[in-house]
Amino acid sequence: MPTRRDIIRSAAALTGISSFGGNILAGAATTPFKKSLFNIGACDWSIGKTSNVEAMEMGARIGLDGVQLSLGSVANDMHLRRKDIQEAYKKAAKQHGVRIGGLAIGELNNVPYKSDPRTEAWVSDSIDVAKALGVKNILLAFFHHGDLKNDEPGQKVVIERLKKVAPKAERAGVVLGIESWLSAREHMVIIEAVGSPNVKVYYDVANSNHMGYDIYEEIRWLGKDQICEFHAKENGFLLGQGKIDFARVRQCINDIGYTGWLQMEGAIPEKKEILESYQQNIQFMRTIFPESRS
Repeated sequence: MPTRRDIIRSAAALTGISSFGGNILAGAATTPFKKSLFNIGACDWSIGKTSNVEAMEMGARIGLDGVQLSLGSVANDMHLRRKDIQEAYKKAAKQHGVRIGGLAIGELNNVPYKSDPRTEAWVSDSIDVAKALGVKNILLAFFHHGDLKNDEPGQKVVIERLKKVAPKAERAGVVLGIESWLSAREHMVIIEAVGSPNVKVYYDVANSNHMGYDIYEEIRWLGKDQICEFHAKENGFLLGQGKIDFARVRQCINDIGYTGWLQMEGAIPEKKEILESYQQNIQFMRTIFPESRS
């Protein structure tokens, strides 16, 4: 298993410079739950309201604490950058009693941060949007065309671009979260190379499990200092009925002392309605994270 020193050495080589250096009830008996608040949200794209202000109403119908919003798309020119769109979401959030719980740039899957110059403005502007909406974490997606797995040249470009924008994120108190097919240790090569406390891992339990990574070990290895937020996800199953042992995930989260947002994603069985699925998903999550707002 690589040590942190090995990772820092790998990161330096990648950039050419030096960088700074079982059961939930059984688990609770040995490691008591933290007396802290968890917020349970869902991605707007998973509840059928991508880049649509109706996501806030849908979130209320489901019973969410908040919704993770998409910055936008190429088609709408990343519309959350517009003040009038921001105000519409704020108004809807207040009207329906649902918070703006997060921000994501999913379009980076189609228009890669590693190669398309337009994305630099998107990421930079998203920091301003996050601050305006009271959001701390921004999910940067690296799948499909933006995949970084086994792409060292692409990783180098991402590192250099993140190094340029990270100081702005630091000043704003906003974290840029990398979500990708990379392992925990591969993520850390990039993060150590960037060298900013405001660039972290956005940890998706289903994606990492799909890649064959030991998600329970990875969560503990990364710790709360390197994980900015979690996606609670399943593919084709309701939460708690698929491949992920969320009781074990909860124990890992407990062990590292993480508190904050848990965003539900996917978790809709075939031929099942979104609303019904997410009402069941939120009910399940409230049992695993009873400290969340009911």
